[in-house]
Amino acid sequence: MKLHYLAWLLTAVVLLLAFIAWGQGFSWQFGSLGTYQLFPIFGLAAFSTMWVQYIVRAVKEPLDLHSPALSNYFHLTSWLVVVAILLHPGLLSWQLWRDGLGLPPGSELMYVGPMLHVAVIIGMTALFIFLAFELHYIFKKYRWWRYMAYVQDAAMLGIFYHALRLGTQTRFGWFQKLWWFYGITLVLALGYIYTAHFLGKRRKIPVSSAKA
Repeated sequence: MKLHYLAWLLTAVVLLLAFIAWGQGFSWQFGSLGTYQLFPIFGLAAFSTMWVQYIVRAVKEPLDLHSPALSNYFHLTSWLVVVAILLHPGLLSWQLWRDGLGLPPGSELMYVGPMLHVAVIIGMTALFIFLAFELHYIFKKYRWWRYMAYVQDAAMLGIFYHALRLGTQTRFGWFQKLWWFYGITLVLALGYIYTAHFLGKRRKIPVSSAKA
């Protein structure tokens, strides 16, 4: 099976698992579904999709697998990620504002309490990094832009921690174990990619740029 088929299949699987974990979180009571119950699914979907992108990238680089179909996969899933990472905090901020807690970042910090402020700030920082990376069309000609790849990889690890501390689904049951699997394999994939890079391979444009 070609790699792009496996990429799409794995993406479908992780999104389905995220949906199941999310639905179990409110016992599938869609009649009482509100914004506070809805916004987490977009965060789970965004991270799960990006995790697949990193895994596929770690597989394709040593094998030098490049094809229009694989590029199309990265392009389409990157748009999915952008939409999801905007809806995830956007819906929460909108509902908090409606409930009289004001605007971010203050409203989000009030929502979680002092012990979790660091996780919120890390999540916000990672969001801005991912959105800033979409400006690669403008800034990629500058030499300093190549360092954004490392910043984005750090943001991905930050999102893992953010969800681990704040997510309902990621702290309990079978999905917590799966989340740790995502984190461990993400670190291994990054380690492999960086090892290949420092051994002399030219670093590719990161997956979320939709140019993989």
